[in-house]
Amino acid sequence: MTSLFDPIEFGAIHAKNRIVMAPLTRGRSEGVHVPISALKAEYYAQRAGAGLIIAEATGISQEGSGWPAAPGIWSAEQVEAWKPVTEAVHKADGKIILQLWHMGRLVHPDFLGGAQPVSASATTAPGDAHTPTGKKPYEQARPLRLDEIPRLIGDYIHAAKNAIAAGFDGVQLHSANGYLIDQFLRDGSNFREDDYGGPIQNRIRLLREVTQALADTVGAGRTSVRLSPNGETQGVDDSNPVALFTAAAAALQDIGISFLELREQKTFGSFGTTDVPRVSPDIRKVFKAPLVLNQEYTLETATADLESGLADAISFGRKFISNPDLPARLAKGVELAPDNFRTWYSPGPEGYTDYPTYDALVDA
Repeated sequence: MTSLFDPIEFGAIHAKNRIVMAPLTRGRSEGVHVPISALKAEYYAQRAGAGLIIAEATGISQEGSGWPAAPGIWSAEQVEAWKPVTEAVHKADGKIILQLWHMGRLVHPDFLGGAQPVSASATTAPGDAHTPTGKKPYEQARPLRLDEIPRLIGDYIHAAKNAIAAGFDGVQLHSANGYLIDQFLRDGSNFREDDYGGPIQNRIRLLREVTQALADTVGAGRTSVRLSPNGETQGVDDSNPVALFTAAAAALQDIGISFLELREQKTFGSFGTTDVPRVSPDIRKVFKAPLVLNQEYTLETATADLESGLADAISFGRKFISNPDLPARLAKGVELAPDNFRTWYSPGPEGYTDYPTYDALVDA
């Protein structure tokens, strides 16, 4: 029977176990989205027991970056700041890839010198944006023009090249959670009448083109994708998620990506809930490369989905915040430590690198 603790091949990346650290936006960057190297190096090295770390969502350009203190990967300064991080993870016998992020309509104009954000269509996200000067209502995005799409794909290619130069083992295309690619995918936010809107095959076009460009740049075996196929997220939803996301998964299978990660909302949980059925069983039928599932997993539920063949690996998010040695704790069957959400986005080590390992607690 497949176990969380068995090794797995994610394309060109060998993982020592099937416990993946999910991407977690935690801030700890400064200036123009430059990672604070020492903090991030310690944080990720502490969690190198994961079979694979998917580093936090990282902006591919200023246009796509709308979260205070989130890192970027478009400048030489950012690349240099990431190098000590990947070196620390590799020294700790870990593997780490970088999630490439464009937030689309969720970028407030304050990050863009007052310019409009871009999206699939002229829409406005619900709620408020976090800006350097506090919360402000989102503002309407403008539709990305057809003649801008090659430039956008070029931004992804540039970011992927930079990620490899910074020492990452691969990249993940963030196509989930209501961000730019997701805004193109779903019919609740994509009202285009050109080749990128309307029928499902048109709405998955940008996902397919960007993924192919990344695979051509860093290798399909070092390219992965994240989707969120069931339920509304940040105002983005679809009327027929099974048809949409199975078509998307089939396209990704054709490209030959290393793995597909799905963030699935459940009827319970602390980060989004829904009563929309899981789409992973349908995706499993068309996607044959490793499938990684995420959201509110316990050891028991993770084991069940691995043993059934629904998943090949499980990604854990919040549990990795307060349990830097999560794989060891799961293997020992010991109680997991809770996290403190009030310190998720604080600027320093509190709530970031100061969570002790289980062995340290026992020895204290």
